[in-house]
Amino acid sequence: MEKYLSLSGNHSSNKRSLEGLSAFGSLEELILDNNLLGNDLVLPGLPSLHTLTLNKNQITDLECLLDHLAEVTPALEYLSLLGNVACPNELVNLEKDEEDYKRYRYFVLHKLPNLKFLDARKVTKQEREEALVRGAFMKVVKPKASSDCGAPSPKSQYTPLPSASRELTSHRGVLGKCRYVYYGKNSEGNRFIRDDQL
Repeated sequence: MEKYLSLSGNHSSNKRSLEGLSAFGSLEELILDNNLLGNDLVLPGLPSLHTLTLNKNQITDLECLLDHLAEVTPALEYLSLLGNVACPNELVNLEKDEEDYKRYRYFVLHKLPNLKFLDARKVTKQEREEALVRGAFMKVVKPKASSDCGAPSPKSQYTPLPSASRELTSHRGVLGKCRYVYYGKNSEGNRFIRDDQL
């Protein structure tokens, strides 16, 4: 009876299938690092699985993954998602910082409250309490990708104006022109210059 399974990456094939894992119902540890797994990842029910590493894959949809893991891996205690876009780590993406990573941890702990370790770091009592209080609000929301090539449709285009003033012919705005000449009398730079120095 297998308790530990590691699947190494096979980069020659684009299609990934984990259907065979259903034969390992008592599996406790599963390492799926570097396998080009994406958002279409589907694991079979693994009720005994307590350790799962999905490092260096292509997972971008964190909420979908966490909902799936909560359903199929109820005993999960150790999870690692480092190296995925879904894990905002500043070592992988320079646009992310420590605050992004904290929010990510709180959201993961909100979705999977039984975790003891997340990304090779022990879950602290403070993190667990923060996840209970604010974890649901730490979800990172990304704008939906448009089906057109960059041109937003007029129906979905955001405007801060009231709906009555959105027509081009019914605007009430005013455009004016003003002439202003700067003489420098009140400039901070001129306060130490005396007239005899000019």
